[in-house]
Parts: sequence; structure tokens; C-alpha cells
Amino acid sequence: MEQGMGMLIGVIVAVVISIWILFVYIPIGLWFSALVSGVRVSLIQLVLMRWRNVPPKIIVNAMITSKKAGLELKRDDLEAHYLAGGKIKNVVEALISADKANMGLDFQTATAIDLAGRDVFQAVQMSVNPKVINTPPVTAVAKDGIQLIAKARVTVRANIQQLVGGAGEETVLARIGEGVVSSIGSSTSHKAVLENPDSISKVVLSKGLDAGTAFEILSIDIADIDIGKNIGAVLQMDQANADKNIAQAQAEKRRAMAVALEQEMLAKAQEARAAVIMAEAEIPKAIAEAFRSGNLGIMDYYKFQNIQADTTMRESIAKPKKGKNPSKD
Repeated sequence: MEQGMGMLIGVIVAVVISIWILFVYIPIGLWFSALVSGVRVSLIQLVLMRWRNVPPKIIVNAMITSKKAGLELKRDDLEAHYLAGGKIKNVVEALISADKANMGLDFQTATAIDLAGRDVFQAVQMSVNPKVINTPPVTAVAKDGIQLIAKARVTVRANIQQLVGGAGEETVLARIGEGVVSSIGSSTSHKAVLENPDSISKVVLSKGLDAGTAFEILSIDIADIDIGKNIGAVLQMDQANADKNIAQAQAEKRRAMAVALEQEMLAKAQEARAAVIMAEAEIPKAIAEAFRSGNLGIMDYYKFQNIQADTTMRESIAKPKKGKNPSKD
């Protein structure tokens, strides 16, 4: 009796373990949910998904959701996209939203956008509901030299066909900023820009700035324009200061050259004076040598002294006295 009870307990435990293993490794509940939702997927395929490291719940739920939305997605395609690193939920939600909006988005395009790193569901939402982008302040100068600071409000929507490989939002903002600067810079007066700010929008919009980007520009509106500095006056002042500095430098150069020339003339005069003093110092020597050689007598020396005294007297008479005007003497 006890042996029979032990066998019964063993059978019950084995059945419980088998049922637990069955429900853990074979998602019967998920298979039943798919069956009642009209999605055909076998238990063997669900088990094989586990072996391929693909969560069966994600694939089956995606197939059920798309089936209820009227889309037919293949299990192999969903598995391949998951194994490639894609986001199944985003792709399915994007396909459903695009189908309801009659956008004509197919599975291949949606998965390509998703694998490119973009949020395909958000892109579809932006395509249905355009997005408004506020540009940072753009500074430009009109031809009259007045600086203007403009802010633009850009309405864009996603271009589904350009999401793969198309430039992003930063490129659009950079192009718009360039267009605003070009438009203001070509204006003859800042007053004309303030009177007709829509002229900037028309010029910028006509340039086709959304080419090659992931967006389509619907409108560009100038939200605000402020007057900045008078750049023309600032440049003129800077030029005047530069001219003044150049003139001062040239004058200083001429003064330095004049001082150098004066110092050079003084040096030459001092050299000449030194030569004269040296020559005068040789005269007594020459007289003494003439006395010794007999070429000069005492009477000749006295005559030389008289001539020298006369010369000194004439020089003193010829020189005007200090403090007196020679014309009044």
C-alpha cells in the first residue's frame, strides 16, 4: 500500500514537472492568443524562436497588432529585423500610423529608417503633424551698415523618403541662418527690412534649403527683428584710428631720422674740431723744429706773433657783442 502511494506521488510530481517545463519552454498561452487573434504560428516555431534568441512574445504581439490594424507582416521578416538590432514595436506602430494616414510606407522602408538610427514612429508623427523649429538669433548687416538680429520660426515635416541618408535638423537651421544673412546683407537699408520682414521669408524659402535633408520646409516666418550696432560707424571709427596711428608712426619715424641726422652732424663737427685742435697742437712743435733747423729766425717769429695778434683782434672786432644789436651800432 505504501509502495503504491509512493508511485502515485512520483507520477504526480513527474506530471507537474512536465507541465511546468511545457509552459516554460513551450509558450502555449502565447500560441493560443495568436490562434484566437487569427495569426498562424505553430508551437514548433515558437520553440525555435527561443533557440534563435528571439523573444516569441515580441514577434507574436507585433503580428497580432498588425493583423488587427489590417496589415499582414511576415514572421520571418520581423525575426530578421529583430536579429539585426531593430525595434519591432516602433516599426509596427509607424506602419499602422502611416497606413491610417495613407502615407504609403512599406515594411522595407520602415525597417531601413529604424536601422539607420532614426525613430521611425516619431518621423511618421512629424510627417502627419508638422514640427515648428525656432532658430537661434541670426546676426546680419544691411548695406547701410546697421546690424539686425533676426529670429525665424520654421515649420517642417519629415520627408519619409529622405530619412535614410538625409541631413538632420542642424543642417536645416544652418541653411536658414545663411539665407537670412544673405537676404539682409543684400538689402540697401535696414529700414526696408524692418518694413517688410516677409521679404526675408520669401527669399529664403525660394532657395530650396530642404534639398538633401530629411525634412520638407513648409513655411519660414520671421518672429522678431532687433536693431543692433551701427557697424558702418564702428568700422569708420576703427579706420580713422588706424589712419591716426599710421600718421603718428610716420611722424615719429621722421622725427627719429632728424634727431639721428643732427647727432651725426654733431659727431662730425666734433671730429673736425678734434682734428683742428690736434693740428694746432702740432704748430709749436713745428716752430721749435724750424728754430733748431735754422729755417726760422727770431724776427720771423715776432712777425708771426704780430700777424696772429692782428688776426685775433680783427676776429674780436668782427664778432658782435652779446646783448647788442649790430644794426644799431
